[in-house]
Amino acid sequence: MTLPDLASQIVYGRIGWAIVAATVVCALWRGAAPLSRAAVAAILGGALALMALPGNLSPAWYLGLAFQYPSGLLVGCCLVRLTERWNGARRSAAMPPSLAGVLAVAGTLLYLDAVGFLTSGYYYAGFGGVLAPVVAVIIACACALAIVRNHGRGTAAAVLGAVVLFSVLRLPSGNLWDALLDPLLFGWAIAALLVGALRRRRRRVTDRSPSSHSDPDSASGPALQPIAAEHFTSLKEQVGGQ
Repeated sequence: MTLPDLASQIVYGRIGWAIVAATVVCALWRGAAPLSRAAVAAILGGALALMALPGNLSPAWYLGLAFQYPSGLLVGCCLVRLTERWNGARRSAAMPPSLAGVLAVAGTLLYLDAVGFLTSGYYYAGFGGVLAPVVAVIIACACALAIVRNHGRGTAAAVLGAVVLFSVLRLPSGNLWDALLDPLLFGWAIAALLVGALRRRRRRVTDRSPSSHSDPDSASGPALQPIAAEHFTSLKEQVGGQ
């Protein structure tokens, strides 16, 4: 088990939390127009300056007390989101349903293992000298293949970056699972799944309901016209017979 250097952990924590904070600020933007590149750069620069403050003057100090360090995947997903904002996109592809589902299942298993409901030692396996490197190589190869084939390139790049960060610098904690998952990323995945489920349910309800834009007169008009024509012909025949 090789742990990262403490100085590199501190530097990574400051930069990582700055990227996460800038992404949150951009996500809370509700302006009519998308953020300009200058605004995105200013938000990121301000977050970096704020997190670089010494000691407990930095918000990274308190974030570290609560969450330790952001996972490499969380930082990567936030970078994908910031890149989308930089390019003027409003909708994010940083957390697709497939990734959210995997993170939700993995986070649940790790949580159950950590609190004692499971005793399989899943979390401590992330420190292993054999299993963790093998899993990291498999994930890296899968992400590289996805990037080459242009399948979810942004998400694959975020996962690959987290694995490379762990493999080279052992950040953030020397545990593979800490590089791929953390409480904030787990919450993001759960929220993405819930929002997706609500949207699908709303879409099904909308598809099943009758159209609210249809005109009642135009809907009943064609059905009543044959009846009116038949009644008029019958009346004409009666008058002609008399």
